[in-house]
Amino acid sequence: MKRIVYISLGLLAVGLGTLGVFLPGLPTTPFLLLASWLFYRSSPSLQQWLLASWLGRYIRSYHRRGGMTPTQKAGAVGVMTVMVLLSAFVFIDGGSVTRPIVLAVGVVGVITVVFAVPNGKEPDDSD
Repeated sequence: MKRIVYISLGLLAVGLGTLGVFLPGLPTTPFLLLASWLFYRSSPSLQQWLLASWLGRYIRSYHRRGGMTPTQKAGAVGVMTVMVLLSAFVFIDGGSVTRPIVLAVGVVGVITVVFAVPNGKEPDDSD
């Protein structure tokens, strides 16, 4: 039963991580790390699939550097901020209840990247 729960949660985390690639404010790497851990505990074949997929580069980069570099964090925060503001003020109607939700999710995403994601080392010439 525990294996099924871990696999289900892992697949949900992969889905959220995939959405995070495309949706501003939703972090990608933390969800993929969670999925990798859940698959490690429940299905090594799913973990290998995740690491071999196009999403695996986020996990490999995170592990290789021990987190996100300050440059990566600045880039991620910049892109998230621009996309959240664009979404909230250009594409969403002013009277909509959706605008505050998008802004709140954007703030959570920025806080997550800045404070919850560890600082990794900058790549050297061999990276």
